[in-house]
Amino acid sequence: MASFGGSWKFIILFGIFIAVWISSNIIFLVNKGFDPYTFILLNLILSCLAALQAPVIMMSQNRQEEKDRERSEQDYMINLKSELEIRILHEKIDHLIIHQQQELLTIQQVQVEMLEDIMKQINLKE
Repeated sequence: MASFGGSWKFIILFGIFIAVWISSNIIFLVNKGFDPYTFILLNLILSCLAALQAPVIMMSQNRQEEKDRERSEQDYMINLKSELEIRILHEKIDHLIIHQQQELLTIQQVQVEMLEDIMKQINLKE
């Protein structure tokens, strides 16, 4: 009901209803119809409609707020899980970098030893 009450279809239909009501009382019934010029009955109908529509709209807003709250909690949980996964990935990458640095140091030591051997051989030949 809240979705219909806030739709263009409702606004157009209600505008047509009010136009027909006013025109039928002023033009067709020459202001001696069932609701003469001050339109007291129309005002009563509009007041009753507003009195019924307001709580329905508020209930709809409350339901939407609950849905939004649930959605935000789900988003928070997803973000938290993503953050934990990213931390795990960072730890893995850090581990790989440390391990790679150790291997590079080992390779560099071997290269230095090889260079020293080459230098010794060159020095011996001279």
